[in-house]
Parts: sequence; C-alpha cells; structure tokens
Amino acid sequence: MIEVNDLSKRYGDKLAVDGLSFAVRPGVVTGFLGPNGAGKSTTMRMIMGLDRPSSGTALVNGRPYERHKAPLQEIGALLEAKAIHPGRSAYDHLLALAASNGIGKQRVLQVIDMVGLAEVGRRRAGGFSLGMGQRLGIASALLGDPQVVMLDEPVNGLDPEGVLWIRHLLKDLADQGRTVFVSSHLMSEMALIAEDLIVIGRGRLLSAGPLTDFVAQSSRHSVRVRSPQAAPLREVLVGDGVSITSNEPGVLDVTGLEAAEIGERAAAAGVVLHELHRQEASLEEAFMELTRDAVEYHATTAEFATTGRTNR
Repeated sequence: MIEVNDLSKRYGDKLAVDGLSFAVRPGVVTGFLGPNGAGKSTTMRMIMGLDRPSSGTALVNGRPYERHKAPLQEIGALLEAKAIHPGRSAYDHLLALAASNGIGKQRVLQVIDMVGLAEVGRRRAGGFSLGMGQRLGIASALLGDPQVVMLDEPVNGLDPEGVLWIRHLLKDLADQGRTVFVSSHLMSEMALIAEDLIVIGRGRLLSAGPLTDFVAQSSRHSVRVRSPQAAPLREVLVGDGVSITSNEPGVLDVTGLEAAEIGERAAAAGVVLHELHRQEASLEEAFMELTRDAVEYHATTAEFATTGRTNR
C-alpha cells in the first residue's frame, strides 16, 4: 500500500506539490493523472525517496522507502526507462541490481523472459529501441517480486502487442493482491486498466476514488438520437445552451437537453425516433473538464490553423 499524507515539495519559489494526501490500495490498478507540470513525477520521486519532501510523508507498506531493509522487494518502480548504463547488457544491468539486493540469478532470467527480452538479453542496452528500453525498465521494477509496483508512462514506445501485454500484466499483478500505481497521459488506455484514479493539478489533489464515479460526476454528457426525420428534429431542439452535432446521417448527438425532454419535443412535433439514449462522458472528457483550470502549459494553435504558416 502507498500512503501519502500532506505531502509538499518546494523548489525555490515553485511549489511543485502542495499538501497531497491519498492512499493507493492493494488489489486494484490505480491510475495517476494530471496535466503536464501537475507534480506527478515529483510525487513519485518522493515516494521512492529520490526527492526529500519539504513537508509531509510518503509511506510504502507503512514505512518510508529508505527504511525498508530490502526496498526493491517492497516496491518496484519505473520512473525513467533509459536510466541504465548503455554499455551493459540487459542481463548485466539486472544482475547488478539483483546482487545489490540479495536476489538470485534465476530471478534475473525469469524477469527477462517475462518481459519478452530473452532473445536480446545479452545485447548492449544502449542499442535498445524505446520500447525495448521500456520492457527493461519494467523488468527492473519486477525484479524483487515486490508487493507494490509503480510505473510512470509504462506503455510509452510500446507497439500494439506490447501495450496489450502491459495491460494484462498490470491486471494480473492487481489480481494477485499487489498495489499497482500507474501514471499515464493515454486516457483511452487508462480507461481500460484502472479501477481507481488519483487526479492532481498544480500539485493539489483534485479527485480520488473509483474511475466509474469520476466519469459519472462529469457534467459533460450527451444524448444520441436516431431519426429518419433528423432535419426537422434539429429544428425543434435548437436553442440557448443546446449543442447539436452529427457524424452520420440520421443521427444527432445533443448536449444541453436530457433524453426525456428530447422525446417530449419530438412527440409534440410528430417526429419519429428510432433511438434515444444518454451517453456518459468519456474519461478524457471528464479529465479535461476537471483540470481545465489546472493546466499550466496552454498551446496556442489558432493562428497557425488560420494562416497555415509559422514565423521563421
């Protein structure tokens, strides 16, 4: 289990993490979300004892990371996949980690095979692709057979087969009763693997709890309407606060009106409906809504899109 209590980190005038408190429970995959600059990496580094908190505590299985006698067997982490000596092979890199943590050679061979690097395990890691480097980083995290696994952007650089593999791996680890804490910017992937979510913005906690509750609380939902009379239906639905889009003939996606009101308006106008149902917000939509005011870096693309040129 991971427990973060009133955790803060200041770098000069910059408050990177501001009074964070949350718990990551065993037996489920917990997603860690936030815009760029939200403080996710800093929080993970403090959990691992790589950065010292300005205040507060971060505990792994009831203790700070550095107080565990065999920390690699308590928590395995992937924070920077390519943080390895480029001249070492994958096998030698893992063997050095194992030797310093009292782990046998057999476990090194097991994790190399587990992550799909058996054929390249003796090659120099400096020549690895991004995806192979990710697999080696995950092997390092699993080396101590830890009860807590914490991964930062684990699918970065992986091909579709690799993404499917890591998806099943994380769920299997959680099913074994382990604590699994995963940071990612890929909302579609997080929606598939996470049961709980921790969402932060500008270093502060914005939300913590089940993913389904997080999405359900979003105000961004729409109603899908299918009708052979889509054009007249649009006319009876338009109004202030109502947005209507259509991505296929005869189908309208309506926001700003509930399904019951749409049905009543259609009936009053004599418009036939073939389908009428409420669509909940996606994880991405719910995330964007919650973090709208917590985004530190905003891109400005409108001028480029209009003029089609950039200044040189």
